[in-house]
Amino acid sequence: MTFQGAIIREQGQVFAAVIVKKHVFDNSSAAAETIRSFQPAFPGMPVVLMAQDSRGTPTYYGRRDIARFLANVPLRAIPWREYTLS
Repeated sequence: MTFQGAIIREQGQVFAAVIVKKHVFDNSSAAAETIRSFQPAFPGMPVVLMAQDSRGTPTYYGRRDIARFLANVPLRAIPWREYTLS
Protein backbone atom coordinates (compact mmCIF):
# COMPACT_ATOMS: atom_id res chain seq x y z
CA MET A 1 0.00 0.00 0.00
CA THR A 2 1.30 3.44 -0.85
CA PHE A 3 0.24 6.56 1.00
CA GLN A 4 1.19 10.19 1.51
CA GLY A 5 2.80 11.04 4.81
CA ALA A 6 5.42 13.17 6.50
CA ILE A 7 7.95 12.91 9.29
CA ILE A 8 8.12 16.16 11.20
CA ARG A 9 10.87 17.21 13.58
CA GLU A 10 9.92 20.19 15.68
CA GLN A 11 10.94 21.47 19.11
CA GLY A 12 12.82 18.28 19.93
CA GLN A 13 9.86 16.08 18.98
CA VAL A 14 9.61 13.69 16.04
CA PHE A 15 6.19 12.58 14.81
CA ALA A 16 4.42 11.50 11.65
CA ALA A 17 1.36 12.71 9.77
CA VAL A 18 -0.59 10.63 7.25
CA ILE A 19 -3.14 11.87 4.71
CA VAL A 20 -6.49 10.04 4.82
CA LYS A 21 -10.02 10.59 3.53
CA LYS A 22 -12.25 12.79 5.70
CA HIS A 23 -14.71 9.96 6.47
CA VAL A 24 -11.99 8.19 8.50
CA PHE A 25 -12.55 10.82 11.23
CA ASP A 26 -16.28 10.03 11.45
CA ASN A 27 -15.69 7.09 13.78
CA SER A 28 -13.11 7.51 16.53
CA SER A 29 -12.56 3.74 16.81
CA ALA A 30 -11.87 3.50 13.09
CA ALA A 31 -9.57 6.53 13.27
CA ALA A 32 -7.62 4.98 16.16
CA GLU A 33 -7.33 1.71 14.23
CA THR A 34 -6.12 3.63 11.17
CA ILE A 35 -3.41 5.28 13.29
CA ARG A 36 -2.35 1.84 14.56
CA SER A 37 -2.24 0.49 11.00
CA PHE A 38 0.27 3.18 9.97
CA GLN A 39 2.45 2.74 13.06
CA PRO A 40 4.77 0.14 11.43
CA ALA A 41 5.81 2.73 8.83
CA PHE A 42 6.87 5.13 11.60
CA PRO A 43 8.30 3.01 14.44
CA GLY A 44 8.52 4.77 17.78
CA MET A 45 6.76 7.91 16.51
CA PRO A 46 3.31 9.20 17.34
CA VAL A 47 1.12 9.28 14.23
CA VAL A 48 -1.61 11.81 13.47
CA LEU A 49 -4.04 11.74 10.57
CA MET A 50 -4.78 14.63 8.23
CA ALA A 51 -7.81 15.05 5.98
CA GLN A 52 -8.96 17.97 3.89
CA ASP A 53 -12.49 19.26 3.40
CA SER A 54 -13.89 20.29 0.01
CA ARG A 55 -12.11 23.65 0.30
CA GLY A 56 -8.76 22.02 1.01
CA THR A 57 -8.74 23.04 4.68
CA PRO A 58 -6.85 20.44 6.71
CA THR A 59 -8.11 18.80 9.89
CA TYR A 60 -5.90 16.66 12.12
CA TYR A 61 -6.78 13.69 14.31
CA GLY A 62 -4.55 12.05 16.88
CA ARG A 63 -2.54 13.27 19.82
CA ARG A 64 -4.09 16.59 20.78
CA ASP A 65 -0.84 18.48 21.27
CA ILE A 66 0.43 17.43 17.84
CA ALA A 67 -2.92 18.04 16.13
CA ARG A 68 -3.09 21.55 17.62
CA PHE A 69 0.47 22.27 16.56
CA LEU A 70 -0.10 21.09 12.99
CA ALA A 71 -3.31 23.09 12.72
CA ASN A 72 -1.11 26.20 12.87
CA VAL A 73 1.46 25.01 10.31
CA PRO A 74 0.85 25.90 6.64
CA LEU A 75 0.09 22.73 4.69
CA ARG A 76 2.78 23.56 2.11
CA ALA A 77 5.40 23.67 4.91
CA ILE A 78 4.88 19.99 5.77
CA PRO A 79 7.38 17.70 3.95
CA TRP A 80 4.83 15.30 2.37
CA ARG A 81 6.13 12.33 0.42
CA GLU A 82 4.98 8.91 -0.72
CA TYR A 83 5.56 5.92 1.56
CA THR A 84 5.00 2.21 1.03
CA LEU A 85 3.69 -0.10 3.75
CA SER A 86 3.68 -3.84 3.07
